[in-house]
Amino acid sequence: MHPRTVWQAMSGPGFLLSAWPWRAVAYLTTGAVAGAVTLVGVVAAVAAGGLLAVVVVGLPLLVLTALAGIPVAHLERHRLRLVDRDPAPGRHRQPSAAGLWSWLTTRLRERSTWQELGYALLFAFLLWPVDAIVVTAALALPLATVATPLLMATVGDGEEAKVLKLWTVTTWPAACGAAVLGLLLLALGAYALGLAAGARAEFTRVLVAPRGGDLGDRVVELTRSRVRLVDAFETERRRIERDLHDGAQQRLVALTMALGLARLDAPPGPLADQLARAHGEAGKALEELRELIHGIHPKVLADYGLQAAVEDAADRSAVPVDVRLELPGRLPQAVEAAAYFVVCEALANVAKHSGADRAEVTGGHRDGRLSLQVRDDGRGGAEAGAGAGAGSGLTGLADRVSVLDGRLSLSSPPGGPTLLRVEIPCEWTEHRTERFA
Repeated sequence: MHPRTVWQAMSGPGFLLSAWPWRAVAYLTTGAVAGAVTLVGVVAAVAAGGLLAVVVVGLPLLVLTALAGIPVAHLERHRLRLVDRDPAPGRHRQPSAAGLWSWLTTRLRERSTWQELGYALLFAFLLWPVDAIVVTAALALPLATVATPLLMATVGDGEEAKVLKLWTVTTWPAACGAAVLGLLLLALGAYALGLAAGARAEFTRVLVAPRGGDLGDRVVELTRSRVRLVDAFETERRRIERDLHDGAQQRLVALTMALGLARLDAPPGPLADQLARAHGEAGKALEELRELIHGIHPKVLADYGLQAAVEDAADRSAVPVDVRLELPGRLPQAVEAAAYFVVCEALANVAKHSGADRAEVTGGHRDGRLSLQVRDDGRGGAEAGAGAGAGSGLTGLADRVSVLDGRLSLSSPPGGPTLLRVEIPCEWTEHRTERFA
């Protein structure tokens, strides 16, 4: 496996013969040059902005100076590739609208913009001199020592040479020994450069390109996309319900009425019997379609809200259900839909699997949260993670509730009672003083 960072390359064999020492030199050298340029640019911009502020012209220049960290960080993320092959993405958001003003306001409100400005100031006043000192100490000084024989043969006329201006070499064996020492120092300097470049790169990552730094943004965007999918799903359910109710159901009602009238007008005989059977089948199809429409998205939920829809579901339950809800208003559509289908699934499980004689649905909205409980006096033993075949069928609904940052919990000890609880954070979208019918 090829090393992805200079530190990883240093831990393996062949570091000195690889390109990594040269990459470290390039990283630190370009850092020294870029830092010096940044220092000149920042000082010039602040000085010009301060002098021109008295005539207002300097204020935009000072604002642009505050954004100086953006191009510096962009350059640093590209320079990181010299010693660190891991991705270094930026953390800026896309502006909500097109245009310079939208871009400017977005950038000035971002925390990453000010982090990058802080890095740019550190880069200009502290980091680049360190880069220059490290390169000089680890590279220039050993090379000067290696060049001792050459200096003795040229500048010293073969008689003497000064090593780093610290001591004088007057013999060729001493000059060759200095050259060998320089090679050893050069090898050590290569490792020193690798350590310095790796440390410098890690410091840069912390401020302008952290590893996995976009993970939090991706999680947030993923959560938002899941919420948008739920909203789109609910919108599509309502559209299908409306199309079936206003289209296919009305046509089937008209067909049933026509068959009923034809049955009344037909004389007794085979034709009347066929019309009667057709009328009966049409009636059954109409009932099934109504149940299907109700299961897709009940009209009472869309028109009157969660409390009325839960009371309607309780009336249709095979097990007697007491409903005690305190919801004097409307909640977000996605919240109402999720809570309603959780209650419906729970009541269906009560009727099919619990052996209960009675159930109750209680709850309300308090402290910014919708809280509902479904309790039955059945045999218990239900499992929240079980599939529909085991009598639960709530796993998908639990995922749906979690998209809304809600929680679904189930308590069902053997022998009962069974308590299903759902909590979803939400706020009122509409208050009403009357009780839903």
